[in-house]
Amino acid sequence: MRRIDLVPGTEYKIIQDKGLFSYGIDAILLSHFSKAKGVVVDLGTGTGIIPLRIVDSKGVSQVYGVEIQKDVAKMAEKTVELNSLQDRIRIINTDLKELPEMMGKASVDTVITNPPYMKPGGAIVSREDNFAISRHEIAATLEDIAAVSHYILKPLGKLYMVHRPNRLVDVLCTLRSHGLEPKYMQWVHPKPGKQPNLFLLEAVKGGRSDFKYREPIVVYDENGNYNEEIFEIYGMSR
Repeated sequence: MRRIDLVPGTEYKIIQDKGLFSYGIDAILLSHFSKAKGVVVDLGTGTGIIPLRIVDSKGVSQVYGVEIQKDVAKMAEKTVELNSLQDRIRIINTDLKELPEMMGKASVDTVITNPPYMKPGGAIVSREDNFAISRHEIAATLEDIAAVSHYILKPLGKLYMVHRPNRLVDVLCTLRSHGLEPKYMQWVHPKPGKQPNLFLLEAVKGGRSDFKYREPIVVYDENGNYNEEIFEIYGMSR
């Protein structure tokens, strides 16, 4: 069943479907963490939440949302039309591995991606194709994302990613092996004293080796309520 929601921190609306994979807090955190500028490509855009969150950011000229699933891409296109953003956001329904030919080499300033967290064989695969593709490296692997990002990014262009802690070594090694140097990382903890369940990462194409941490984010307080920082990230007040 489809519904129209307000995009946190904006005046834009987004079309979602309960039967399909909807955005979560990881996409909101990633859009806030990223310092997107120029021409931006969101790999695996889903219903287009990240393009909607960053389109008004200073220095962003054009946003492309790439989505392989036809039904989801069409829903994202309708969202773009609903908000009259056709001249600033374009949804591309294609396999991201086709992007090098479509966009050209060194043509993009920023890549953002909220990729599938689970590698093949890492967990039971959902019978629903949409959920499987969204959660598992079926249509795109870390290798694919890194290779495509390196090709389309300009020298010193930036890649922003959110992922799970158990894949940290895979992410760091894969990005560096493709010429994308990890520069900044931020842990996300569900509650005080709990182990992190997400990390946010910035990598630079051809960047020098100099890895730094940003202050960690803690989502909930001891009482299970959002911390003040989360309200600020969502653009909401208590």
